[in-house]
Amino acid sequence: MDSDGMHDARGTHANPVPRPAGPPEVPTVPPRPTHAPGRPTPSAVVDWLNEPRPEVRPGIWRLGYRPSKGADQEQRLSPMTVVGMVIPAVAGLIIWSLWLRGAIPYQWAPLRLVTPDDWWEAATEINAKPGGWGIQAFIAYRGIAFAVLVWAMARLGSWGKVFRHYFARKPQPRRAALTALWAVVALALVFPSAFPGAFWDPVPVVDPLLNLTIALSQGYDLLQSPLFVYSLYTVITLLVMWPFARVGDWRAYGNALLAARRTAGTDGPARPAPMPPAQWPVLRDAGQHRAADLLTADVLAGRMSDVDCARLTHGWRRARLQGRLAEFTDAVLRHGFAALTHPSGARDLPARTALHDLLVGQVRIGRWVGGDRTPLAYGGAGAALEPETLGTSLLVVGPSGSGKTRYVIAPVVESLALQALTGRCAVVAVGAAGAALGPDGSYDVVVRIGDSRSVHDLDPYAGTDNPDEAAALLAEALSGDLDTVSAQRATAALAQLLGPYRAVHGTFPTLPVLRELLEGEPSALTDLRAALTEDRHAVLRRELDARVRQSGTPGDPGPLLADRLALLDRPAFAEFFGSGGDTNRPFSLRAVAHHPLRVRIDLPERGHEEVSRLIARLVLAQFAEVARDGSRDHFVSLVLDDATGTVTSESVRRIQRLRSQKAGVVLALRTVSDVPEPLHGPLFGAVGCRMALSGVTTWDGSRFADAWGTEWVEATDVAQHTVFADQPMTRAMHALRKLVTGKAVTTEAVTVRQVERERWSASELAHGVPPGHAVLSLTSVQGEHAPPLLVDLRG
Repeated sequence: MDSDGMHDARGTHANPVPRPAGPPEVPTVPPRPTHAPGRPTPSAVVDWLNEPRPEVRPGIWRLGYRPSKGADQEQRLSPMTVVGMVIPAVAGLIIWSLWLRGAIPYQWAPLRLVTPDDWWEAATEINAKPGGWGIQAFIAYRGIAFAVLVWAMARLGSWGKVFRHYFARKPQPRRAALTALWAVVALALVFPSAFPGAFWDPVPVVDPLLNLTIALSQGYDLLQSPLFVYSLYTVITLLVMWPFARVGDWRAYGNALLAARRTAGTDGPARPAPMPPAQWPVLRDAGQHRAADLLTADVLAGRMSDVDCARLTHGWRRARLQGRLAEFTDAVLRHGFAALTHPSGARDLPARTALHDLLVGQVRIGRWVGGDRTPLAYGGAGAALEPETLGTSLLVVGPSGSGKTRYVIAPVVESLALQALTGRCAVVAVGAAGAALGPDGSYDVVVRIGDSRSVHDLDPYAGTDNPDEAAALLAEALSGDLDTVSAQRATAALAQLLGPYRAVHGTFPTLPVLRELLEGEPSALTDLRAALTEDRHAVLRRELDARVRQSGTPGDPGPLLADRLALLDRPAFAEFFGSGGDTNRPFSLRAVAHHPLRVRIDLPERGHEEVSRLIARLVLAQFAEVARDGSRDHFVSLVLDDATGTVTSESVRRIQRLRSQKAGVVLALRTVSDVPEPLHGPLFGAVGCRMALSGVTTWDGSRFADAWGTEWVEATDVAQHTVFADQPMTRAMHALRKLVTGKAVTTEAVTVRQVERERWSASELAHGVPPGHAVLSLTSVQGEHAPPLLVDLRG
């Protein structure tokens, strides 16, 4: 496991890891971490580790998440439901009282209809004859009436819904105990004689059933059988308890208890309560008790930071997947909390500005604002971004000064840099020189294009040895934003030169040399043609001859590509793009596909806007190409602080493919107008996460409104109608009321209907988003969605 840790020799890998750009050499014993906003103190690391992180919907800050009070209010029964339960109960009591008094008309007619006439006295309503079975039928009929009345009132009052609502929220075993208590109350009403000291009369359940049995059998023989009587009592008891058992979920709870008892019986003594995460139970469950004890001691002693905990947790998961548990344990036993340190030796960033939860890879960017549009699960909760959502790519649009870099880009870059130290991801941040993307010490590689003090150079060919691939990357950078030259023609022209040149020299040409070849310099083309005399270069000679024939023709893309290369072939960039010799070390973006690197690329300062856009397009094309390497186990991300001029038809197609390649990009734009209009729809469709900050124009807002679509909502229309009276007295009263109030007598007509409306209209996005806020929608790589909701970026 040391190959993933801190004992690699420099340059021994096929893709060596560059060393840090800024920090001094790391001492043998890692220093105690300093504290800053967003970083748990040593005494708080234990609490941070043990804090619950429930599974939530995308975009919710999981650390210590608790459902908002609004969620509890949503679970409460409405007053109308409570009243609807009470009114039928009261009505049922009144009806039963009238029934017992015989005050309901024709209440005995059904009984007289289904029983023989000789059971009753003539000329009476319900008087039973002596020696008949009228008394038994009367009692049974009363019980049936009681059962029908209770069933009808329960249906009208939704008693089942109310009881399920109340008990279903209770956890076990409290839920089972409460329903059992109510079941005992119901049994006491049915069998009061079974409870000493009972002073109430039984509800008509048992006596009606016994008398129904006598009336049907016309005898007492069955009641003289103890088996029948006790069986009947058992059936009554089960029927009374059955609804409470369903509501209390007794069966599932009983099965869980039996399973726990069986497990305890086979595994020996009962298991203790689950260990808190600070005691590393995942290691103990795998039998690695020595390593777990060592790490627990480091946590309790305050020697571990949140980065150390996240790094070792991720290292353990990776070791289990790769079957390298022994190597992981050995590294922990030898180095303790400093095991598996990032190849740079860094265990934290020099400074933090945002809140991070590295165990789940989240960074908090604000707070979801509660409102009518906001689901109760989101209202008041923290808003967070993580690789699960960044893996679908994020588009951020907001004018200058709206807080794109401060509130979104900088926290995301900081989070990805911290996660790189845990081995979970690699990040490439691209911005103008001086952009607030973090100090040099937060990165392993800092490429300052146009700055002679830069330690690293950017390889324009991304370390590839394939001429076609190199040609496609350069063509995207040089002509991707042009309508006059197609990507296919530009790629073909470059490939016709790069292939022959590499075959002769073993490397690709520097940009000045490539510019000469594209311009059709006779001497350069002649020398290259003369070096391809061997038979094995016959195909390359044909390629070069085709390029020579096309040179100077009206449709030749060579001069245009050469003009674009001329922007980079200037004194300010003489030491870059492979032209600087040994003055700086070339850096290939392909390294991020093999190592969890932290890279920052500073674009040229003012006066080189076109060069900056060209380089940004080149970096985006290279990143999308190297991200196709599916053998890595870490997430890779590209963050463009200013994506103006970088979005092309080819780059949109590349972005669409990143979701399945464990990669994502973050694009920040001042306005959607910085993207060619034909690409607006494809761009919004290619990214899964979209953010509109305060201050966007209605024109930009219309693009977001189209992407977010519509939803069905309830619309309530209230209309006032004047009342016209027909009777003279009523007209006089209305006239008097109008004289006193000054208003005509009206009635309200309320109409509630389902209508389809935009989730956010262009006008609302332009004028309804307060400063420091944004509207954000998210999609995870698993396909989970968070609707566009308002976020307070300062919360």
